[in-house]
Amino acid sequence: MAVIKVSVLYPHADGYHFDMDYYVNRHIAMIRERLGSALQKVEIDEGVSGPVPGSTPAFVAAVHMYFASAEAFYAAFTPHARDITKDVANYTGIRPVTQISTVLGN
Repeated sequence: MAVIKVSVLYPHADGYHFDMDYYVNRHIAMIRERLGSALQKVEIDEGVSGPVPGSTPAFVAAVHMYFASAEAFYAAFTPHARDITKDVANYTGIRPVTQISTVLGN
């Protein structure tokens, strides 16, 4: 059975702040607690550069969360969606972009 990856990406935006410490230690911790065992794995990215050394990264941050299925994600996330999305304002004003993907290989 294919694994589902839910990616939430924060595009670089001039003049916007992103509190990585809050994001990692409070927001992602809340997500782990709320989604429980449905959440199989979490990877957090912090953008450091674009394709040219020293250039601005396209995304300041991203999280990739893995679930057994899209249904497992929705069942775990939906009851907590309001609290999780409301918390975004505590670490950034950047509007995140979300993508749900099937992981095809390693």
